[in-house]
Amino acid sequence: MAYIGGENKPTGSGPGDGCPFCRVPTLSDEEGLVVARGAVAYVVLNLYPYNGGHVLVVPYRHVADYTDLTDAEVAEVADLTRTAMRVLRAVSGPQGFNLGMNQGEVAGAGIAAHLHQHVVPRWGGDSNFLPVVGRTRALPELLADTRARLAAAWPATTSAGDQKG
Repeated sequence: MAYIGGENKPTGSGPGDGCPFCRVPTLSDEEGLVVARGAVAYVVLNLYPYNGGHVLVVPYRHVADYTDLTDAEVAEVADLTRTAMRVLRAVSGPQGFNLGMNQGEVAGAGIAAHLHQHVVPRWGGDSNFLPVVGRTRALPELLADTRARLAAAWPATTSAGDQKG
């Protein structure tokens, strides 16, 4: 209901307009549900997940359009996306993934002003009557517990932005 009601949705399009993706990096990892931090981007659990383990890869810089990312941001978003897939496979054993980036409100971006890449683990039969009829999802664990499991499995950083493995 918080999602449907727009709770915590930014009031404008600037970084000072309540953008949660600008605020999250200022919080502790536990409080912000941050799984991993890189040099120019970070990985965070989605507060309104489509499936358990649904993470977002987000540049720190408040930027809306993929074509406006720097080369370093493009590289790290891609690297963190690959690492998220590897960690999710090791922790949760998904059979597939949906990867996506909605550009603009008309394309489905809930927070269009700050770009973010979705990494959604998928399992056979994971969509049933609940999301279709009940318009809700059953998640097997609390977000804080999911964050802790993924963060514990995340490879150590060897240098700014470089991931082992």
